Amino acid sequence: MSTFLDLLRRRLGSLLPAEIAPGESLKLLTPFRHPLLISRHRAGLIVDRVRLFAFLFAVLTPLWSMVDFIAFPSPLWGQLMGLRLMVCLAFLCLLLFYRDQERMGDAYLAMFILFAIPTLFYIASHTLLMHYDLVDMPAAVAAGYAFLPFVLMAGLALFPLTLLENLLVAAVLLLAQGLAGYLNWSTLNWPSFVGAFWLLILIAGVTSLACMSQLAYMVALLRRAIRDDLTGVFARNSGEEILQVQWNTSLRNNSALSVAFIDLDHFKQINDRHGHASGDDALRQTSQQIQSCMRSSDSLVRWGGEEFLLIMPDTDMTRARQALERLQRNGLGVRPEGTPLTASIGLAERFFDQVESPGALLELADQRMYQAKERGRNRIQAW
Repeated sequence: MSTFLDLLRRRLGSLLPAEIAPGESLKLLTPFRHPLLISRHRAGLIVDRVRLFAFLFAVLTPLWSMVDFIAFPSPLWGQLMGLRLMVCLAFLCLLLFYRDQERMGDAYLAMFILFAIPTLFYIASHTLLMHYDLVDMPAAVAAGYAFLPFVLMAGLALFPLTLLENLLVAAVLLLAQGLAGYLNWSTLNWPSFVGAFWLLILIAGVTSLACMSQLAYMVALLRRAIRDDLTGVFARNSGEEILQVQWNTSLRNNSALSVAFIDLDHFKQINDRHGHASGDDALRQTSQQIQSCMRSSDSLVRWGGEEFLLIMPDTDMTRARQALERLQRNGLGVRPEGTPLTASIGLAERFFDQVESPGALLELADQRMYQAKERGRNRIQAW
């Protein structure tokens, strides 16, 4: 039995996109506990694609009125035209006036508005069409309105979504399809309705795979772009972005924000005496030791060479200093000759130091790191 389960686990694991590293599969299933930068870039991409979708619908929705004009009697055509103009205006407002701050909450709201507009149009148009006895060409055109849920469901494939997010949106579209069937209960063609509903479910399954595949590529590309190859911690460009995001969050929530510059003492001697491979080992040791003492909300950045930047949101000067002292006690690793690795650390905090920008906070921590070096190294300089 265990052999069969192992085989099944391996086969299911092989179905995941090859770009996903071990331990990242949960990122494809749920949106919880995604790294800050992945969530931020994903939110921005989703909103951009919402705007693209809104532009296409804003253009195509009123154009279909020409078909309605040819096919339907004037009262019905006029009512549908009014609905289409309202839908077009709603899409234009979404395209032109929606502003996001690259947060997943903004992305979810944008997607909700995007899919709510045509879903409401679909239900309203079905309510209108059911009151008319249409035959021949008008009946064929009216049948085309039933394809809108399929277009929306297929459109989900544009977005890098997790399985849970995709299923929630798909459930709303399936619910709208069921509601449209309920409104046409007396004249419903059951075999046709059940077949369409089943097809919609199949499309939802395909779009789930497409969404997760997009997300997998995105996670893999961002992993390569935002991480330092040697240590696996954030690279400098990513660190600058994280600091700006945390600064904005600190201002918005009126919360503390601490940063610490950590510079390994006498690191050049390791490279000169023992070679760069030993220096690389020391850097990896240090990054692992720091990460073992970090909270999940903290971010460690390799700033350059032997310098690291530790970003600590919601952490005042006292708690930040206590965390760094604990890090010193635990140690930063061992030098090739067996002596402990030490570091000169400069610490700055937004409220304590009354700085006005993330650049000023960073510069102050950098200055204090150099002061720690001048005062004998292996120390924390916080003022």
